[in-house]
Amino acid sequence: MAAILLDIDGVLHVSGEAVRGGAGAVRELRSDGHRLRFVTNNTTRARDRLVEELRGLGVDLEPEEVATTPLTAARLLAGKRVLALTMEAVKEDLAGRLELVERGADVVLVGGADESDESGRVFSYENLNQAFAELEAGSGFVCLHKNRWWQTSRGPLLDAGAFVVGLEYAAGVEAEVVGKPSRAYFQAALSDLGASAEEAVMVGDDVEADIGGAKGAGLRGVLVRTGKFREETLAVADPQPDGVVDSIADVPAFLRERGW
Repeated sequence: MAAILLDIDGVLHVSGEAVRGGAGAVRELRSDGHRLRFVTNNTTRARDRLVEELRGLGVDLEPEEVATTPLTAARLLAGKRVLALTMEAVKEDLAGRLELVERGADVVLVGGADESDESGRVFSYENLNQAFAELEAGSGFVCLHKNRWWQTSRGPLLDAGAFVVGLEYAAGVEAEVVGKPSRAYFQAALSDLGASAEEAVMVGDDVEADIGGAKGAGLRGVLVRTGKFREETLAVADPQPDGVVDSIADVPAFLRERGW
């Protein structure tokens, strides 16, 4: 049976509103014997909060089945002094594994923000300028992801990638990407499942980060027409997905039809 990596935002829900049939599809995938891992670039919720919210939508899962970029970054940067431009919520996944500082950092870590007033200060001029100063002083640069935008109930909103690229340009450095589409992120998820890339399938709504990243790591990719999906982006995508379905609800039948 295949190892299935499932994106969360845009696949199982959009801004907290469940995608129809998502919870049932997860149950069906488990019933078919597939091993599951929920992989997300979400930078606005700690893992325990994500699990709680998904369970509230009827999705049956355990915390250890969810791979988040903050937890991955915490393992990568363990023991280092880190200036974290992230929402307070995800610092729960960072705390205890690394030292969070405001100055004199070994590494600048950039996460993301949501549309709330409180989190809007993550990318204030003051914070960005401090990050720039640390990079100029020789700090390493790591980002949880480099997405250009994300889909919400209000429509597309600017994502952390714009700020990452701005800091790269200003400081003349290149950030190490922790989350999708990095090969290491997919390999870590597969390692947790004890699966090879050849027997794994990524299900996502982002043809670049989800599908392109997965196929670059040797997995097959199934794109859903929810969340960030855009026909015009699919038309020019390289590589193309191995399959396109209307939503997560169609994935179990799609996999059975192809014997995956």
